[in-house]
Amino acid sequence: MLAVSKTPPISNLASIGRLELFKSQFSELWIPDAVAEELAANPDPIAQAMIQDAIRAQWIQIRTPQDSALFRLLLLQLHRGEAEAISLATDLNADFVLIDEQEGRQLASRTGLAVTGVLGVLLRANRAGKIPGVKPEMEILRSKAYFFVSPALEEKILAAGGE
Repeated sequence: MLAVSKTPPISNLASIGRLELFKSQFSELWIPDAVAEELAANPDPIAQAMIQDAIRAQWIQIRTPQDSALFRLLLLQLHRGEAEAISLATDLNADFVLIDEQEGRQLASRTGLAVTGVLGVLLRANRAGKIPGVKPEMEILRSKAYFFVSPALEEKILAAGGE
């Protein structure tokens, strides 16, 4: 499966030492230039090293999205990283685009893309036996990456994971 990611899903999983979950779920993980630039500025040196190792090993690959009408339209509504990620996912006919923010998720869905985020990755990892549970990982995300999950979404994700 091919996926394109925005910055937060990668930086958040790197912050909790779970970047390899992407590798186990996606045969190809692409990021656009703006996301690569944002990831290069990650303030956590351990997460930064993990991300850069993945880029050097080419299981996270960088590609410039096409300058299309869709891309220019998205730039009017989103910041550059989100616009590039959605546009690149469309260019590559990606199976998923990884976005956590609601506005970006909605626009990506409207373009016909399948959307998931950090919690979706954790849920699939739990189902595949790669992590012992979603709840402990969510707690680590909260404490280390200051990740916010609404109570309603948390309840939904935990129920889907049988927790």
